[in-house]
Amino acid sequence: MSLTIGAPAPQFSLQNQDGETVKLSDFKGQTVVVYFYPKALTPGCTDQACGLRDSHSDLASRNTVVLGLSPDPVSKLTKFRDKHGLNFDLLSDVDHAVAEAFGVWQLKKFMGKEYMGVVRTTFIIDGDGNLAQILDKFKTKTHHETLLSALDA
Repeated sequence: MSLTIGAPAPQFSLQNQDGETVKLSDFKGQTVVVYFYPKALTPGCTDQACGLRDSHSDLASRNTVVLGLSPDPVSKLTKFRDKHGLNFDLLSDVDHAVAEAFGVWQLKKFMGKEYMGVVRTTFIIDGDGNLAQILDKFKTKTHHETLLSALDA
């Protein structure tokens, strides 16, 4: 399934790093950045998350909230947040149903092995809950810069 710019984003309700339920619909009227990453506490995912953490005030000034989604369990997300002082919600998509709804649960290859996993992708959802932009070409270290540019476009 491929998502279309301007179409409603798939709705979801997941547990965050504190075990609290977070729904996309909680953020009506705000821009929501939903970014999918493969695995908490890995180098690329840490670079990406820390860039977003450090851009918190820039994002807030644009009325933008960040939600990071991965197939990690809540307990691992708590460790990830605490270790790196992350200031946004990390959501646990253990059964990868939300990743599938967004079309980012795909066949991947690594060191000759094929497996299903999250393809690193960022979705910008407008205040009405519609897809505004999809970012899938960026480097983890500069993801936050790419994101801010996209928000300003």
